[in-house]
Amino acid sequence: MIGWTKGFLKKVARRYFVYDHHIRMAKNLASAANRRLLKTRFDVIVAPASLAQVAFLETDIPVIIVEDATFALLLDYYPQYSDMLSHSIEQMQAVTVRGMRKASALVYSSAWAAQSAINEYHINSRKVYVVPMGANFDDPPDEEIIERKKRSGICKLLFVGVDWQRKGGEIAFETLLALAQIGVPAELTVCGCTPPKNRSHPAMKIIPYLDKNEPLHYEKLAQLYQEANFLLLPTRNECFGIVFCEANAFGLPVITACTGGVPEIVRNGKNGFVLPLDARGDAYALLIASLYRDEALYAQLVLSSRAAYDERLNWDNWGIAMNDIITNVLCRRVVRHEVSRQVVG
Repeated sequence: MIGWTKGFLKKVARRYFVYDHHIRMAKNLASAANRRLLKTRFDVIVAPASLAQVAFLETDIPVIIVEDATFALLLDYYPQYSDMLSHSIEQMQAVTVRGMRKASALVYSSAWAAQSAINEYHINSRKVYVVPMGANFDDPPDEEIIERKKRSGICKLLFVGVDWQRKGGEIAFETLLALAQIGVPAELTVCGCTPPKNRSHPAMKIIPYLDKNEPLHYEKLAQLYQEANFLLLPTRNECFGIVFCEANAFGLPVITACTGGVPEIVRNGKNGFVLPLDARGDAYALLIASLYRDEALYAQLVLSSRAAYDERLNWDNWGIAMNDIITNVLCRRVVRHEVSRQVVG
């Protein structure tokens, strides 16, 4: 019934209704979780992207929320959070606020998102943390392989994304054409989506879909990262971008756009470059050409890109930070209980 309602509203009212963050749905989700919590003892609840699921939980178990953005940031930023019904906005804000207040800690992948929780939702900064996420590859190449990575005879650009428009596919295509105009032989591999029919080029290869859960697809994607010279993703909307972490794991520099949390992940001259959001293909082409033509500069950028993965953008670091956060949350709970016991006593 809820799914039908969503489709009905989108068709008739021409606006979106985010049904999974409706108060009624949030209460149903919490009810199911409450029944499970009665059966098993837990010390802490870690809830990735689950504000709606925890908003109405009936438990004193500490809850740690893991998110890459707040609703305030998503509203009118991502297409699916634009043109929303006012009732849906009210419902989602109510669920968001209740979930945030329920949480003992909120972990965000960027300061861009964390500051929104503090400034726009008035969450105590003591329970807000910033922990970048990592690359979804179990076995990235050894550093020795990265050190041997050289620029290829043709500048190989890799575009990885499921949404051609949102990920900046038009600008990536413009970049390919602009590189040819300034005398840089290049090829563009598009992985994860199919460009419009009028966006074709002899130097553009399209791989519509790869599933990392399939061993052959996993190996193919790893090969694409390994063989490319740059990850080119002029994304229009991005909260974090695990694809950037994956590229850096292969020593692949990232060329992207300044939006959302991206400038915190990709640092100019370290693991790639971030161009202004209004930059078009000619600007991307000039930057890529300057890096590609300087062999020593490119080699250094490859090494510093892998260093960004080793030092910041991997799940081991995320796990260590999360362990510290969980420990802090549990310690604070013990202290509160002890203070409460002494007051009662």
